[in-house]
Amino acid sequence: MTVNQLPKGEVLSLPKGWEVKKLGEICIVIAGQSPEGKYYNNEGKGRPFYQGKKEFNEKYLGNPTTWTTKTTKEADENDILMSVRAPVGPVNFSTQNICIGRGLAAIRAGCLIDKEFLFNFLLKHEVEIVGNTGAVFNSINKAQIEAISIPLPPLPEQKRIVSILDNAFESVSIAKNNAEKNLKNARELFDSYLQSVFAHPGEDWEEKKLGEVTSKIGSGATPRGGNESYKTEGISLIRSMNVHDRYFKEKNLAFIDEKQAKDLNNVTIEEKDVLFNITGASVTRCCVMSKEYLPARVNQHVSIIRARHDVINATFLNLLLTSKPYKDKLLFTGEQGATRQAITKVQLQNFIISFPKSLSEQQSIVEKLDALFAETKKLEAIYQKKLDDLDELKKSILDKAFKGEL
Repeated sequence: MTVNQLPKGEVLSLPKGWEVKKLGEICIVIAGQSPEGKYYNNEGKGRPFYQGKKEFNEKYLGNPTTWTTKTTKEADENDILMSVRAPVGPVNFSTQNICIGRGLAAIRAGCLIDKEFLFNFLLKHEVEIVGNTGAVFNSINKAQIEAISIPLPPLPEQKRIVSILDNAFESVSIAKNNAEKNLKNARELFDSYLQSVFAHPGEDWEEKKLGEVTSKIGSGATPRGGNESYKTEGISLIRSMNVHDRYFKEKNLAFIDEKQAKDLNNVTIEEKDVLFNITGASVTRCCVMSKEYLPARVNQHVSIIRARHDVINATFLNLLLTSKPYKDKLLFTGEQGATRQAITKVQLQNFIISFPKSLSEQQSIVEKLDALFAETKKLEAIYQKKLDDLDELKKSILDKAFKGEL
């Protein structure tokens, strides 16, 4: 819907006694205005200041992080706050008297409308409330908010509808919490089993340095010009953003041409090379290279670990390096729990791992873990579907509420 009309056909289906009002007729709308930055502080002096939706929760505004000693525009407790810039539409209740900046507007319900009824209406139409597209920020102004039409039953009917919605949403929330717990448990199942495999090596396992079971460990480089030098197709240039634990993420995959690859003298990647992030926030993430992205090179943030296939299975090695016992050994320096910002080639070469001497036993472990991973993915899909269905149910209930069908 646009900001000044109802969805098509909604007015025609309204029950007897309902009418359509503009928000400006039944509410006070306050456009936010930011004080000068010199008045801001994070020490709790003055009035809590909110600039946008950063502190929004599911329904009630979160704790402030900024205060201001000069107030421009205020919102009171129980005012509905709407995000009016990037993004437009999300709503939350204010929990106290606050100062609001340009990214927010306060909507104060008048005597003809129940504030919870209004909140649910705005929640239902959140994604449909659009403002001045094409501006630096998509935005909605005070006049546009005041022009939004709302189907309005008598006040007792509003309260009855709110009561039904509260009961229904409480049940939906309980069901969602259970589904989210089950989804979390499903995701943790594989990691828990993976950890147990590598935390308790068998009697026939042996220890070696990573450099002893690999034929190559090395990283690459980035062409001059960075992003500007990348091509739309050619040789894949794999960056740390593409490497995730046990899977390769194609999104934002960069490309270089043969001349750039030659100039960089980057190591050519082979199928089943283990790609390992050696710097930054994603350090220690790793996956096995798939042939569908070849030919390929890596930049300086990713290392190629090429297993000696007569000694160690590449997929087994990938699973080992992504297990918690080994990730922790690689990630933490031991210096008061400090986290490594980078891992060098020498550190990788000297890193001690334990693995079965038998390649067939390694393959057996891989097959068991692959089967468990597939089962946990099925469970995740089931619980994610339940969550999606519950979201659709909530939308359906809201839709019926504002058509007078509850």
